[in-house]
Amino acid sequence: MVSGLEHTFYIQDTSARTLVGDILIPFAFDETMCRKVGEGAAPIVHLWRHEKALVLGLRDRRLQQAELGMRWLSSQGYQVGVRNSGGAAVPLDPGVLNISLIVPNSEGKPNFNVGFERMRQLITESLARFGTGLAQGEVVGSYCPGEYDLSIDGKKFCGISQRRQHKAYVVQAFIVVEGHAERRAQMVRMFYEMASGEQLEEYADGFLVKGVPSPSLDYPHIRQGMMGSLVSLAPGRGITVRTFAMAVQQTLLAWGGLAERHPQLSSMAELQQKAAELRTRYDN
Repeated sequence: MVSGLEHTFYIQDTSARTLVGDILIPFAFDETMCRKVGEGAAPIVHLWRHEKALVLGLRDRRLQQAELGMRWLSSQGYQVGVRNSGGAAVPLDPGVLNISLIVPNSEGKPNFNVGFERMRQLITESLARFGTGLAQGEVVGSYCPGEYDLSIDGKKFCGISQRRQHKAYVVQAFIVVEGHAERRAQMVRMFYEMASGEQLEEYADGFLVKGVPSPSLDYPHIRQGMMGSLVSLAPGRGITVRTFAMAVQQTLLAWGGLAERHPQLSSMAELQQKAAELRTRYDN
């Protein structure tokens, strides 16, 4: 049994419908449920999708032209928000499945590798149901790069980050299942060129970068051909967003999860309040 999910835990799968509106609502869900799990509520695994968004990391927000880049994204119809977990910018759309493991910190001290390993195990076992394996390790040139990048044939399809509270934590993964991976990468690359002041050109009416590159802030330099979707990387296996979400559910049920409503699920009023708090704290 996976540590942290030894006892009763619930599966909250909203991925059958695509969320619209404030991108910080699902992150507010993770934040409020993490607090409740830390107070003794049962752990929960959250599966969800969003229509069209770019979620920034904290370091992205500190780029000197970040505000300009964010306004440009909004002008292109993207919901934009800053998450309070680790990592860098991630594009979300209906072809991307997001998974959050919200578990207690029973050890009483940080152990970052344990959380990453829990998520890697979940995705590995779910993907194995399609007869497909994966590799772990940073994919240089991908967006939101990290040690726990998951890839097939050298192309990244999944990134993992964590958000820790005192008595519980959230492990978050984005999984690129369907859609055009290179178009997503190009959009993130354009954001960084604008937000860093790296390019002096007009991307859209009224959005002209007039700065110089941020010398003291590191940000991912995205290269072509380093991202892929499960559909393109494992063709002919019957993988879609829906079938992969079902595979994740099957894995969780095999681990002892309950596909039932969590008895202490956060209300919409709680989520809206927390989303407003997150935006005030991290968007400025």
